Amino acid sequence: MQSNEIRQRFLKFFEKRGHSIIPSASLVPENDPSVLFNTAGMQPLVPYLLGEEHPAGKMIVDAQKCVRTTDIEEVGDNTHLTFFEMLGNWSLGDYFKKDAISWSYEFLTDKNDGLGLDPKKLYVTVFEGNDDAPRDEEAYSIWKNIFVNAGLNPDGHIFFMSAESNWWSPGDNGPCGPDTEMFYSTAGDLGDLTKEEFIKADDEQKIVEIWNDVFMEYEKKDGKVIGKLKQHNVDTGAGLERLATMLQGKTNVYETDGFKSIMNQTKQVSSDKKSQRIIADHLRTSVFIIADGVLPDNHDQGYVLRRILRRAILKTDNKEINAGNVSTLVDSVVDYYGGFYKNLSDKRAEIKQIIEKENEKFSKTLSQGLKQLEKISGDISGKDAFVLSATYGFPIEITEEIAKEKGVFIDIKGYEEEMKKHQELSKTASAGKFKGGLAGDDENSTKLHTATHMLHQALRQVLGDHVVQKGSNITPDRLRFDFSHSDKMTDEEKQKVENIVNEQIQKHLDVKMQEMSVSEAKEKGALGVFDEKYGEKVKVYSVGSFSKEICGGPHIKNTSELGVFKIKKEEASSAGVRRIKAILE
Repeated sequence: MQSNEIRQRFLKFFEKRGHSIIPSASLVPENDPSVLFNTAGMQPLVPYLLGEEHPAGKMIVDAQKCVRTTDIEEVGDNTHLTFFEMLGNWSLGDYFKKDAISWSYEFLTDKNDGLGLDPKKLYVTVFEGNDDAPRDEEAYSIWKNIFVNAGLNPDGHIFFMSAESNWWSPGDNGPCGPDTEMFYSTAGDLGDLTKEEFIKADDEQKIVEIWNDVFMEYEKKDGKVIGKLKQHNVDTGAGLERLATMLQGKTNVYETDGFKSIMNQTKQVSSDKKSQRIIADHLRTSVFIIADGVLPDNHDQGYVLRRILRRAILKTDNKEINAGNVSTLVDSVVDYYGGFYKNLSDKRAEIKQIIEKENEKFSKTLSQGLKQLEKISGDISGKDAFVLSATYGFPIEITEEIAKEKGVFIDIKGYEEEMKKHQELSKTASAGKFKGGLAGDDENSTKLHTATHMLHQALRQVLGDHVVQKGSNITPDRLRFDFSHSDKMTDEEKQKVENIVNEQIQKHLDVKMQEMSVSEAKEKGALGVFDEKYGEKVKVYSVGSFSKEICGGPHIKNTSELGVFKIKKEEASSAGVRRIKAILE
């Protein structure tokens, strides 16, 4: 079964059972400054898991684009990827354990609507309980009935496991709860297993985890479970690439249909098998990241994009990917995924141009940087690593990789001290940015988020209607807003924008939300950022009669809460895109 069919079967299966199909959110999180990319299907849905009403209703299903870079060193083995699709069905205060487990089993084993897997080869785990929550007897009981009805011994297929494997939490804050995980044998019919035999089979990859149902009953704050949520949610997830690997009888993700074309192309630039896989993964990820509005940069999402593109180039035989190869590599990704993710097809030429430009930029300094590295005998000092980064454009992670290949030590602490000294330490180079976790609805972030809508409208009034949002990042201290405009703003233009926003703040305007269709929102003049991410119904936030924008929130109630808006910096972000950093005093 091909990947596109698996995805389609999944969405249709749950649509038939009352779920609304919603499109994937952008890879770049809208209101979560704690992570650079959406790393799990639940992240874009956090406000709704915490009780806010979703425009599509209480039962939804989606295929969410995700990027994780924490295991980048493992990419190229049989399972690790930086980009992947997470299939998920969600209950936002509607059904709970019985329906979630029954439907999971039905989809996995049904030969007509589902995947047609053999129940004999299915094994499941449930939460054994701890100080945070009791043993999940309800999930066990539901599974026991399912296996008995299938004529199987439940004790040989269901195992209680600790919180380490059967408790799901996005980080130190947010909704969390026990889960039940489903595993499938890739080594034939193993029959009934003891818990010890199950763990051994898992370690030996004779069985593979294929599905996870999370029962979000609890809330975590600062690393501690503080109580139950006001609504019970179900968050289920199945990695599309992992399902495809199993259903297609392959031993690794790179042999599945989703990688077939791009893997053929990587053979043109590398003779090493693992390097071919790394190039395929990184180029595929880059295509998706660029399509969602990210450009190579030295900060935040742009830093990750630059890093994986340059890492892919270094994995080629000749340390280059020429324009022709860039074109065919991008085409192989867009041709396969563009039917479902329309923005890939729409931005095909732009994606090629951005990768080619970054390739050229890196090529100019690469040979000099490698020569500089060759001059260093023995260990690499912090100063040497800094020079390679600042002068030759070598991300520290790439210098680390080269040091590892050469078997030499690199002074990371010394490098960080050098970077601080020169005030160029990229936030994204620190491990903290890549940790999971969800930002709560911080009061200042909420104020700044609302101010961003007002800034957007003021820029259009001062500079013209060609101004559209190209990206934003909000922390509790400041807002950053990227917008389409080719020229540097004059001091007079900046002052005008500031004045307009502050005038509206002083009018004490109410901020109101209405739910409507996308077409209605456009008719009413609402601004929207990424059309392809919207479902049938959207939330439109109006700041008095001043601004109207499609958005997921959170927002303040009245502009009187905002204080004084002040632009701190206006600069170029990339070609044709300007960036403003602003605060509220």
